[in-house]
Amino acid sequence: MAVGYVLLNVTPGVERDVYLRLKEMDNIADVTVLFGDYDLIVKLIAEDLASIATSVVESIRQIPGILDSKTLAGAEF
Repeated sequence: MAVGYVLLNVTPGVERDVYLRLKEMDNIADVTVLFGDYDLIVKLIAEDLASIATSVVESIRQIPGILDSKTLAGAEF
């Protein structure tokens, strides 16, 4: 299993809409609203990092209102 985190900036005023769309998507374990440099953080769980990358590019970044994203790959000790 692979874990990834995606930090998102969204258009002001559409945070709730984006949040609700993300909560419905496959592979998404959690979505949290943030205050600071980013608006939302998304936790993804998938079979491998390639599946996480596909989810980010083909699904998450396609949601209207998302301005910018930063994807972080999780690791285990």
